Amino acid sequence: MDHLPIFCQLRNRPCLLVGGGDVAERKARLLMEAGAIVTVNALDFTPQFQVWAQQGMLHLAAGEFDARLLDTCWLAIAATDDDAVNQQVSDAAEARRIFCNVVDAPKQASFIMPSIIDRSPLMVAISSGGTSPVLARLLREKLEALLPQHIGELARYAGNLRKRVKETFATMSERRRFWEKLFVNDRLAQSLANNDQPNVADITETLFSEPLENRGEVVLVGAGPGDPGLLTLKGLQQIQQADIVVYDRLVSDEIMNLVRRDADRVFVGKRAGYHCVPQEEINQILLREAQRGKRVVRLKGGDPFIFGRGGEELETLCHAGIPFSVVPGITAASGCSAYAGIPLTHRDHAQSVRLVTGHLKTGGELDWHNLAAEKQTLVFYMGLNQAGAIQEKLLEHGMDAAMPVALVENGTSVKQRVVDGTLMQLGELAQQVESPSLIIVGSVVALRNKLNWFSSK
Repeated sequence: MDHLPIFCQLRNRPCLLVGGGDVAERKARLLMEAGAIVTVNALDFTPQFQVWAQQGMLHLAAGEFDARLLDTCWLAIAATDDDAVNQQVSDAAEARRIFCNVVDAPKQASFIMPSIIDRSPLMVAISSGGTSPVLARLLREKLEALLPQHIGELARYAGNLRKRVKETFATMSERRRFWEKLFVNDRLAQSLANNDQPNVADITETLFSEPLENRGEVVLVGAGPGDPGLLTLKGLQQIQQADIVVYDRLVSDEIMNLVRRDADRVFVGKRAGYHCVPQEEINQILLREAQRGKRVVRLKGGDPFIFGRGGEELETLCHAGIPFSVVPGITAASGCSAYAGIPLTHRDHAQSVRLVTGHLKTGGELDWHNLAAEKQTLVFYMGLNQAGAIQEKLLEHGMDAAMPVALVENGTSVKQRVVDGTLMQLGELAQQVESPSLIIVGSVVALRNKLNWFSSK
């Protein structure tokens, strides 16, 4: 081990920063966030340093470096663009047995500054020993994506519960299971972040009162339209914490590869006109697995509340008293249109957008008169089999036969294909693509020739 990782308590302790430029600014922010009493020594200072000094957040010592500035310090950082000055600071600190960091010169430094993930009181530090700062930064970015944003609030709250947990649960195994349930409870973390004390109290009492094996929950997660890069950070965190993932055909293989390796997977294979598992049975799967104490993720393509029947699934859970939460996803209309180079709104073309389902429950009917109105964009989900009827109804209610249309197949994925034409051709164009496909109708489609950036297909 080249370096011993330690976390320094610098609150109300004097520290010296030598340097007044942009790099020194970044170091000053870290020292102030740690609560240090900061003195900054330099010949010149950036405007930000002047602002901080006027606000009383640090002290400026203008002039050449003077080793006596170190006499009362616990820690020093040399961050000038003059190697000779940095060496002076390092030598003077070494003589006084004060730890000193020298920016971009790890061999001169007695300590190095790691890449930091701050979820106070939880802190994660990553270092390459000064050999590859870019690698340390890339690793930090990956870990940032894995750690829930509010895990710090959970950690602080857990500290307040330690005594009660010890008194409530007799064995280490029971305590471990309790903490595991608490630390993955997204609803509790969000309530703490919102300072929703009544909800925090309710969730906490539920965690303590229910048998450990019965504390299941369901998280409804939107997987986005296909490109795994469009999965939200929160969605990624949830699928990596799941005991079981219930997913359908619209969730791409690339996203399923991000699911926790030892999580159970249940494929329910829904698509228009064919349900591998009926919706009512899907509802019961979610309910049954949650009642067994599992952390269940219902993973849906796009956004679960936009033609995803997410509301119907949650109603079943609500009636049974099963805790649930929702992680929105990028809906297909937004993702597919962007990747096809079609803006859904444009001041010269469309002042509104209508998201329309291509099929309804038996007996349902769309408001074709308003759908055929001008200055709007229509996006039809699951409308491929009804493309001929959509064409007929829009023409019947007065839409221009030359209105541009586009069909986006496998939108946002490497298999994306876009077929465009006019409303009069919609039924024929639908024969050229396969499901899943999205139908976009409106004059904004004509902008695709200029704005297409993703694929030439």
